[in-house]
Amino acid sequence: MRLYWEDPYQTRFTARVTQAWSEGATHYAVLDQTLFYPTSGGQPHDTGVLGGVRVTKVLEREKGGEILHVLEAPLEAGQVVEGEIHWNRRYRHMQRHTAQHILSQAFVRAAGWPTVSVSLARPTCVIDLEADPDEGVIRKAEALANWAVYANLPIRAFFASEAEAAQLPLRRAPKVTGRIRVVEIEGWDLAACGGTHLRSSAEAGPIKILKYEKHRRGTTRVYFTAGWEALEDYAAKHTALKTVAEHFSAQPLEVPARVAKLEALLQEVRGALQETQRLLAERIVRELLETHPDRTIAALVPAVVLDEVGARLAEWPGVLALLVAPEGERARVLLTQHPERGADLRALWNAALRPLGAKGGGREVLLGALPAARAAAALEAFRKAVR
Repeated sequence: MRLYWEDPYQTRFTARVTQAWSEGATHYAVLDQTLFYPTSGGQPHDTGVLGGVRVTKVLEREKGGEILHVLEAPLEAGQVVEGEIHWNRRYRHMQRHTAQHILSQAFVRAAGWPTVSVSLARPTCVIDLEADPDEGVIRKAEALANWAVYANLPIRAFFASEAEAAQLPLRRAPKVTGRIRVVEIEGWDLAACGGTHLRSSAEAGPIKILKYEKHRRGTTRVYFTAGWEALEDYAAKHTALKTVAEHFSAQPLEVPARVAKLEALLQEVRGALQETQRLLAERIVRELLETHPDRTIAALVPAVVLDEVGARLAEWPGVLALLVAPEGERARVLLTQHPERGADLRALWNAALRPLGAKGGGREVLLGALPAARAAAALEAFRKAVR
């Protein structure tokens, strides 16, 4: 017997263990009645305690529909046990699931968009809708959903035969046959559903759509949060926005404009920095060529221009260069040459740099790192190796 259908707000119950077994370190129990909801219909399972043992997962057998309680320790068949679900987890699942029903109906009313799948496993829930993305429809649906929340509509669940269900204006066709459980949000939505739901639409609010995206061809994926989790999401984001606003000495709603201004300034500074680095790299290359007439170069260079200096040097005929750029406790290493130089870079690396702890690789250009304290030793070892 599924007690969660009788009263989803009930948290404690007594039951008899009808089956119990173990598979390795995993223990299972079936009860004559239970409050524990199994993972089903996009809604996650309950957790809690059964006979003093933690219930970590709840499953429903495909054949027979028995509910399996996965336990941390074994129980015995015939044992009478006290059970308690984790209410905070259950209530949040009820808020998510009821909010999904409200929002799915809102999309039907806003533009006739049917829901094709849902996931309620996380605070940010997901609805997939059979339609291409449309900002106007999504905002209208969100407004309608919250209207239904504030209308404080009563919610009830009842069972109907297939024939009776066929006469009801269900939002979607039932996925089961025989005795069909229907959840009604009065005056708003009728849907076949086996999940746990709230007493009133007001308990599901607020409902907030966080983002949407094109999922597959002809499908829109909508991410939303609801109830306590929506309030927690708002509180976290408000705190973050308030912190940023205080940093800018601005009001929270002024932050986007301040950030846009800062981004524009950053782009300007980045452009100036790139030009400065280009000029610095040109100067370093020129000086290295002037001070190394044999074109065999071993030198320390600033890390910010290591790659550009290496690339520019490799354009000069006859160049063979080891560049070392200290960065904190490590030093970046670049070994390169003009293609016509014909040196065995890998052999040079292994002979001069590997003994000093250098690690790296490559083909035409070898890149890597070694301890910064060995930078000078690396340059000297390279000079000896190429004499």
